[in-house]
Amino acid sequence: MGEQARQRHGTRQGAPAGSAGSQDVGAPDPDAEVRGVPGAAEPSAGPGTVGKALEVLDAVAASPGGVRFAELETRGRYPKATLYRLLQTLAREGMVQHDPDSGLYTLGMRLVRLAHVAWRHSSLAPIARPHLDALSADLGQTVHLAQLDHGQVLYVDKRNAAQPVEMYSEAGKVGPAYCTGVGKVLLAHVPAPELDRLLSQQSFHRFTPSTLTDAAALRAELARIRAEGVGYDREEHEAGIICIAVPVLSAQGRCLGALSVTGHADRMTAADLAAFLPELRAAAARISQDTQAWRFPDAPEPH
Repeated sequence: MGEQARQRHGTRQGAPAGSAGSQDVGAPDPDAEVRGVPGAAEPSAGPGTVGKALEVLDAVAASPGGVRFAELETRGRYPKATLYRLLQTLAREGMVQHDPDSGLYTLGMRLVRLAHVAWRHSSLAPIARPHLDALSADLGQTVHLAQLDHGQVLYVDKRNAAQPVEMYSEAGKVGPAYCTGVGKVLLAHVPAPELDRLLSQQSFHRFTPSTLTDAAALRAELARIRAEGVGYDREEHEAGIICIAVPVLSAQGRCLGALSVTGHADRMTAADLAAFLPELRAAAARISQDTQAWRFPDAPEPH
């Protein structure tokens, strides 16, 4: 990712991460930088050993080209000896790998195996794939499938338009929920106690002038989304990017994921997106129908 893209998405090379303390509204969350996701929910408590190892793993993942020990030490919040011990354990277990020639740490191949298993057994992606193909082909637009992961959006799958729109999202990437179409649809279906917890930990980074950075305003929009069954991103995460999204619901009404159509504000308006709503809802209904024989994991208990 180039310097301009890093600035656009709120990541900064060499910036300190993981410091304690509250964040001003609109300021990047340092803990989110460790995870590589500006605007992520802040940790609710200090991590144990496993949590520390996962934070280090996230820090390595935030540097696709690899990262050196010294940079991890600068960006992180753990003493040198602790960081070294965590990296040694992760490397021994195949979660990270270290190149002695370059000194770079990168993600390990064990994660590839785990991701493949998770994708096949606990994701909408295999079921939704043909429906995403058909929807993108019929509309000629970029479509996304997303699920909620610890209060953030996980882009499970994506189909690009014939004229691709350059944007942040890609399959496997994590992004903020409060300022994306799919994210707001997913949040709108979170039970009230869990939503309260998520919003209390949300840093509300301002990505664009249109980003909602007020919890009360977001709650009002989530209520509208629940009532109408549709959410919009009006250049709230990325300038020039607009989106319409709907939920994918189980037979019991549980939100399994969100489906969206995305375009560029220079090429279409919100009204143009709204015209896609019947096809979008029909695709979501077909995905929902195909999930009837699929056993999804139960939603985690609120912390």
